[in-house]
Amino acid sequence: MSKNTITVENLTHHYGTRCALDNLSLTVFQGEIFCLLGPNGSGKTTLFKILSTLMPLTSGTVNILGFDLRTQTKAIRKLLGVVFQHPALDIKLTVRENLRHHGHLYGLNGKNLSHRISELLEKFGIVNRANDLVEKLSGGLQRRVEIAKAMLHSPSVLLLDEPSSGLDVGVRRQLNDYLKLLVETEDILILLTTHLMDEADECTRVGILDSGRLVALGTPEELKAQIGGDVVLIESDNSETLSTAIVDKFNVTPVLIEDRLCIECQNAHEFVRDVVAAFPDEIQAIRFGKPTLEDVFIKLTGNPFE
Repeated sequence: MSKNTITVENLTHHYGTRCALDNLSLTVFQGEIFCLLGPNGSGKTTLFKILSTLMPLTSGTVNILGFDLRTQTKAIRKLLGVVFQHPALDIKLTVRENLRHHGHLYGLNGKNLSHRISELLEKFGIVNRANDLVEKLSGGLQRRVEIAKAMLHSPSVLLLDEPSSGLDVGVRRQLNDYLKLLVETEDILILLTTHLMDEADECTRVGILDSGRLVALGTPEELKAQIGGDVVLIESDNSETLSTAIVDKFNVTPVLIEDRLCIECQNAHEFVRDVVAAFPDEIQAIRFGKPTLEDVFIKLTGNPFE
């Protein structure tokens, strides 16, 4: 196994009779931001818990930077920085106090700890808030502190569970910029889970999960290239009847998703013009655009991304 990767092979996990992960295999490389994208119940959190050593490995193999997760858990924990979906900061302490106390848990102290705290406060743009109580910070700033805390002991792997949950679009973009900075300056492997398309779009590679299965893997551009051209979405009061009529007239195959027709086609602007002219009374609304990761999910699973 490579000492610069996370390698997952044939990983299966059950909760009773429910299969949460189904024979999952993937490799994540050092120096990239890898995203596990999927709706609720897709298996993201289960995989996150296994990788972060919070849940035992019951089937398959996982190797993290050359260490076997099944037999070398203690060694792996020293390599990990973990940011959970729910905040793990003491809101009654200042930013600096949170970082200092967390550093003590990893055996850091004195000048080395002070220097590392100052370095991370600068890197995450929170120097001027170092002496503020965490409860006074916005959600975006608190998330920066969370990541700074996870980076105190200079981990080789940073795991983040839904890091942008509850944050607005602008703050999510800032957070992604900080993660890219970490990859550039810390020589680290970053793996995050998300259900947010814009967050996944900014990652190096994306693995799409559905019902515990890995249904797609690649860069955002590679995944979206699987869509044949543009994507047209049509809303109608009678989608099934309209779908049949469109198939007969235009020789395309719509996918019915929650009363909407999803159609892949070339030259969507011409197709939209023609389909509206052909069925003006049946179409309530229509839009088209370049494919998104959500379109990839729909194409591969036939299900809406919920």
